[in-house]
Amino acid sequence: MIITKEVEIGGKILSIETGRFAKQANGSVMVRYGDTMVLVSAVAADEPKEGLDYFPLQVEYREKTSAAGKFPGGFIKREGRPSEKEILSARLIDRPIRPMFPSSFVNETQIIAFVLSHDGENDADVLGAVGASAALSISNIPFNGPIAEVRVGRVNGDFVVNPTHQQLQESDLELVVAGSAGSIMMVEGESKEVNETELLDALKFAQSEIKKLVDLQLELVKEVGKTKREVVENEVDENLKKEVYQLAEDKFKEIVYSVLIKDERSDKNKELTKSVLESLEEKYPEQESDIKNILHDLEKDLMRERILKEGIRLDGRNLEEVRPINIELGILARTHGSALFTRGETQSLTTLTLGSKNDEQSVDGLFEAYSKKFVLHYNFPPFSVGEVGRMTGVGRREIGHGNLAERALKIMIPEEDKFPYTMRLISDILESNGSSSMASVCAGSLALMDGGVPIKKSVAGIAMGLIKEGEQYGILTDILGNEDHFGDMDFKVAGTKEGITAFQMDIKIQGISFEIIEKALFQAKEGRMHILGVMEEAISQPRESLSKFAPRLLTLKVEIDQIGLIIGPGGKTIQKMQRDFGVDITIEDDGTVTIASPDKDGANKCKEYIKAMTASPEVGKIYDGKVIKIMDFGAFVEIIPGKEGLLHISQIDNKRVNKVTDYLKEGDQVKVKLLKIENGKFSLSRKVLLDEKVNNTVEKVEENNPKEI
Repeated sequence: MIITKEVEIGGKILSIETGRFAKQANGSVMVRYGDTMVLVSAVAADEPKEGLDYFPLQVEYREKTSAAGKFPGGFIKREGRPSEKEILSARLIDRPIRPMFPSSFVNETQIIAFVLSHDGENDADVLGAVGASAALSISNIPFNGPIAEVRVGRVNGDFVVNPTHQQLQESDLELVVAGSAGSIMMVEGESKEVNETELLDALKFAQSEIKKLVDLQLELVKEVGKTKREVVENEVDENLKKEVYQLAEDKFKEIVYSVLIKDERSDKNKELTKSVLESLEEKYPEQESDIKNILHDLEKDLMRERILKEGIRLDGRNLEEVRPINIELGILARTHGSALFTRGETQSLTTLTLGSKNDEQSVDGLFEAYSKKFVLHYNFPPFSVGEVGRMTGVGRREIGHGNLAERALKIMIPEEDKFPYTMRLISDILESNGSSSMASVCAGSLALMDGGVPIKKSVAGIAMGLIKEGEQYGILTDILGNEDHFGDMDFKVAGTKEGITAFQMDIKIQGISFEIIEKALFQAKEGRMHILGVMEEAISQPRESLSKFAPRLLTLKVEIDQIGLIIGPGGKTIQKMQRDFGVDITIEDDGTVTIASPDKDGANKCKEYIKAMTASPEVGKIYDGKVIKIMDFGAFVEIIPGKEGLLHISQIDNKRVNKVTDYLKEGDQVKVKLLKIENGKFSLSRKVLLDEKVNNTVEKVEENNPKEI
């Protein structure tokens, strides 16, 4: 039986249909908005995965190019590994649904979202999240939903839900918000320096739209929802727990209450765990995993209790204190800009590379293809947390963190007409103990300034945490790794002194109130201002000049009909110029020519050559020409690149010339004057220059020896 439910969102109908597609999945729905359609399936294994201390949830989001009537790019005309856009969209689905599963449910679970139709206006990512929630809600998979997700923009001061691609170009903010009927669960987005109150208003607007989508799913569940599987709660052996507490509670409390660096704390935890396991090995030989879990929860409870009761954290800070910051600039010899930003035990080494338009990143997908002149890549090597790991490529977390840092900074990048360079930042995390993505924002801003990029303002980022027990809660500024792990929220906010440029919030509990979000936003602002102050002590303005190793870009404008002349047949002319002058040349459709080279002299020579090539010859003007062909009746002389004229035998000298070769040979440089242009042909003369020289000499002699009257 096919069931469809509909609701109006943002002036369009959003529909959820089930019963037609993928009927062997535990749950499946087709979500449609405009002409964008996403099929989402949910499947969970029948049996739990033994020995796991995490929930094995896998979310896959794939865009079929056929959805937009396109072929995949490249030689293999088939979709391959997921694009960055697909990975980021999968994360937008994963993050809000993950906290909604029972903690003891460890069955392998997979969500797959296929974009099967795309109208070029409405992004499918938020539809995928709605579909994932709906598919889970109607299935027999345990899920404490439903939840929903919307995108919010603001055009001309008015909030818009699920704005079109065109509306987003005009919007001063873009945020994706997920939540339940009564609370916010995830936020991700960017803005043009909006303030905290404006962001809060946008979240409240989103919440009202989310509720409509949650209610729609509840209607669907009433008609087709399956009975949920029973989940066996993990039972704790109370006797074992009591003995573990007797052995470890006081010692763990001592560790938690001590001000230790990350490695010291880890070592002491390992020693205590080893001691407890050895003490209980004989009595509980099969329960090593249970003992470790009890110790984990004990540490968590002690840390949270101290924060809520005393307002003191693992490293001795109060709730609003930022860790010590150290900044070093220009630390790498041959990069175009670099910054080492260290905050506590989190460290980002960020480098800047400048390039030409040819270095821009091309982005193709369901929307119209475009290019990016600014990219930020984030790397998280295993040594940053003191571990050994495989270096197999960029993970989803690295892509997500890099994207967030890029969004935070891109609004401050200068316009192309002011700074025509392509810019790439690489943030290598060398140490990590909390919020490396926000360290990347700070280090990225500093590296851009160190490289002489005229960014509009400094940008800093900070991560906020939350400890919540019942109605009591504490918001933490600049969280540590353990505070993230044992806490309830990770809320990252980046921006300038004037406002917010990017934000991301994830929670581990099932929703938080607007009161908490508001307090976190304003506490984050205080922390951000502190960090910006430290950054501006290190460098307050971009350096006046670029690195001597950075390419020099020169631009000039030519007529559109001259583009072909510069390129030449089969690209021969432009390729020869690039070889001869050691430059990289790009030409845009509007006639803008950009010349890039680390050698400024080579770039200048190339620019003058192109100017000469595209200049219009002027009658009466003298040119330094080059003889390119000898004929019986004269010589053809190239006066500017690509343009030649005839130097007739009668115009070679001011006396009779019998043979052209007596005066000229191919390759000779000769000074000539353009006498006339007729039917596109140029008539040249050397004779008139010689006559003028003779006349000038005579006049000079007469001036020096005046005649007597």
